[in-house]
Amino acid sequence: MDLYEHQARELFKDHGIPVPDAAVVDHPREARHAAELLGGRVVVKAQVKTGGRGKAGGVRLAADPAAAELATRQMLGMDIKGHTVRRVMLARPVDIDAEFYVSYVLDRAAGRFLAIASSEGGMDIEEVAATRPEAVVRIPVDPAEGVPHAKAAEIAAAAGLPAEAAGTLRGLWQVLVREDALLVEVNPLVRTTDGELLALDGKVTLDDNARFRRSRWGDKHGDPVTDPAADPLEEAAAAKGLTYVKLDGQVGVIGNGAGLVMSTLDVVAGCGARPANFLDIGGGASAQVMADGLDVVLADTDVRSVLVNVFGGITACDAVAEGIVQALDSVRLTKPLVVRLDGNNAAQGRAILDARAHPLVEQVTTMDGAARRAAELATT
Repeated sequence: MDLYEHQARELFKDHGIPVPDAAVVDHPREARHAAELLGGRVVVKAQVKTGGRGKAGGVRLAADPAAAELATRQMLGMDIKGHTVRRVMLARPVDIDAEFYVSYVLDRAAGRFLAIASSEGGMDIEEVAATRPEAVVRIPVDPAEGVPHAKAAEIAAAAGLPAEAAGTLRGLWQVLVREDALLVEVNPLVRTTDGELLALDGKVTLDDNARFRRSRWGDKHGDPVTDPAADPLEEAAAAKGLTYVKLDGQVGVIGNGAGLVMSTLDVVAGCGARPANFLDIGGGASAQVMADGLDVVLADTDVRSVLVNVFGGITACDAVAEGIVQALDSVRLTKPLVVRLDGNNAAQGRAILDARAHPLVEQVTTMDGAARRAAELATT
């Protein structure tokens, strides 16, 4: 689960990483009051779970409380890369002498973490990493060893960070471990003209598998908290136990296995249409799972066709087909459904769908052909 910037900065504060004073609001009048309390001049930052806010107009400097109110009014409701701004954070501005980048990320293939750091942080860190990779250091971290002072000093020295950044690196490691995070990132970590190190922006991704022991993910009573900025379709899918991500296209995509679904998204895009979602039903495709998946995808008003792409393995294609048939009895299909079955018992599965003969369901035997047909249905 990705956190918003204001949530990440609260974790940073809890673990001794300095951050500027700030307040979160969801109404322009609240922004004026918050700016007054913060000293008048503030930075107004849209709270969305995506990067590139600054270049999209989601980060602005307001000279006084009236300007902060106006900037907030203009930002609320703004679309930034498909994310609607429903809250903004107002932060006290600082005078910056230098910007740095620091993060820890899980390296699943190697079974360890990577410390990634650079003396050139800021909005263009991706360009720096692409054009001058030598400016970004990547240092393995043994989870058993962690990041004691010596390791933090090693990372800071290798990246050309100030020596005092070792304290920030140790604090970030504590956030990663104690909060069950998969990624922690500060960009930029700044040195002010007064010589103070501050985390100006942060990103934290928490491990959903550890949710059962993270009481802070709910309210003070431990009850789940509804995120007013969360996508309702993603929330509905999560409630059904589905792995779903809302995208901005017209072709709904359902598949079994994250790799297959990702490949399907690419093929759909290559056929001239945009995927409307990522939906992985996993290794099993029972009638209930298929019904839940179709229900979520069809609830997206942007969807004009649905592509089900399944490769039968442990779960055979005939079982998948039976699930689709039963799902069609419980879900009102209103958009054309293209199905591609391959692998274990594919022929039997296709026969089951042929026998059902639903007027809005058609089968295509290849992945490319199915994606092309779904794209045609969505764009004509």
